[in-house]
Amino acid sequence: MRTIINISLPKQLDREIEKAMRKGRYATKSEFLREIIRERIAEEDLLSRIKKSEAEFRAGKGKILGSLKDLE
Repeated sequence: MRTIINISLPKQLDREIEKAMRKGRYATKSEFLREIIRERIAEEDLLSRIKKSEAEFRAGKGKILGSLKDLE
C-alpha cells in the first residue's frame, strides 16, 4: 500500500533531482526521494547505535583492542 504526499521544493532542489535523473540513477523523482529518506533513516539508526556504544564505553563496558587478534 502506498501513501501519496505532496511536497514543495525550491527550484534549485528540483533541478538537482532532475540532474540526477538525467544521469540515469533514478527513473522518477519519487524513486530519488525514497532513496534519500531510506538513507536518512539508516543514518539516524547508525548515529543512535554509535551514541549507545559511546555510553557503554564511558560506563566501562568497552575494551580497547591492540589488534584484530584481540577479537578472538
